[in-house]
Amino acid sequence: MNATVTQDSPQTTDKFATLNIPGREPIELPILKGTMGPDVIDIRALGKQGYFTYDPGFVSTASCMSRITFIDGNKGMLLYRGYPIDQLATKTNYLQVCYLLFKGELPDKEQYLDFENRVKHHSLVHTQMESLFQAFRRDSHPMAVLCGVAGALSAFYHDRMDIYDPEHRELTAIRLISKMPTLAAMSYKYSIGQPFIYPRNDLSYAANFLHMMFATPCEKYTVNPVIERALDRIFILHADHEQNASTSSVRLAGSSGANPYACIAAGIASLWGPAHGGANEACLRMLQEIGTPDRIPEYIARAKDKNDPFRLFGFGHRVYKTFDPRAIVMRDTCHEVLNELHITNNPALKVATELEKIALSDEYFISRNLYPNVDFYSGIILNAIGIPTSMFTVIFALARTIGWISHWNEMQTVKDSRLGRPRQVYTGNPVHNVKTLRLPRH
Repeated sequence: MNATVTQDSPQTTDKFATLNIPGREPIELPILKGTMGPDVIDIRALGKQGYFTYDPGFVSTASCMSRITFIDGNKGMLLYRGYPIDQLATKTNYLQVCYLLFKGELPDKEQYLDFENRVKHHSLVHTQMESLFQAFRRDSHPMAVLCGVAGALSAFYHDRMDIYDPEHRELTAIRLISKMPTLAAMSYKYSIGQPFIYPRNDLSYAANFLHMMFATPCEKYTVNPVIERALDRIFILHADHEQNASTSSVRLAGSSGANPYACIAAGIASLWGPAHGGANEACLRMLQEIGTPDRIPEYIARAKDKNDPFRLFGFGHRVYKTFDPRAIVMRDTCHEVLNELHITNNPALKVATELEKIALSDEYFISRNLYPNVDFYSGIILNAIGIPTSMFTVIFALARTIGWISHWNEMQTVKDSRLGRPRQVYTGNPVHNVKTLRLPRH
């Protein structure tokens, strides 16, 4: 796998947006066009004119060019390198998607076997890393542990770290993809006081993670193939999602030329927030708080009350204005898992099922495009598998690592990539003159 792709510039058009400012000559701004999506106004010339734009959250600003992921929220479309997410989730496995995101195309059989072999043979972490876990309290949140040990990879694997060398970047990607499940499982084992379980090269990516999570030296652990496939789908559905908060954090850190492992740690830290990767954890806690379907009207009323701080997690999405395409696959997978495990009386599922019906029929939800999203179902699946709530975001980080490192790799191929430096609208005090303060003598 040789990631040497160079990034094209967006297509120029013969159109211009004219900005009229009183007392100034009109400013013409070129309109650019990507492969898909809306046209883009190139505002780079504004800085030379003494102006810049105000866009909190960067919701209307393209911070980079990318070939990796495309989202059309109005159509409920999510593409990895042009491939629809539902097809990838049902017709490929996670390592194929990893290859696709990093390289740009799905691998053939020979390419896949070579890639899989390399990932499997980099899954061990340096034994000295085990001592790092002892520095954390037993009751530390696993995300706090993962953020720390992921950043520590930079202290253990600092060979071949020329970020301008495609082969070095590729090795870094392989190491991250392979070692993140090991570190994630170690974070869990440490939290419950069980010995670490080493990775097994004879298992698939998802099965190996499940084995490291649930096996013990005392008895043999056999991975359920239905659970293995469900987890693999969760990995695929969370692998990338364009320029979200955590990916933007990785890109911003990477723009300074920072160590890639430190950049990934920045992504993990950003992902931890309940408005981002922690949403599925918050969603399951919400379902458990509601408890039974008969209490749903009470919580629906609270969600509609502007003066009540309660909010419904798992509904709606900042990007999607219709169904989240990942949620459809996740819903089917959820029922497969619960049927396989013979879970027919899951309180959270009963509440979730009733909430879904309401969301699809209640005008309040419909008018606000509050459809069930991927977090709505993923938490139920992980809970049924036996994964504790505190590990939900860790698994999200594990899956998203390939997206982060793919974006970091892509940055190195862009000729006009620059150090990230957003501007601000200053609203503080104007200029003050310092007054001399006469201090008492001691």
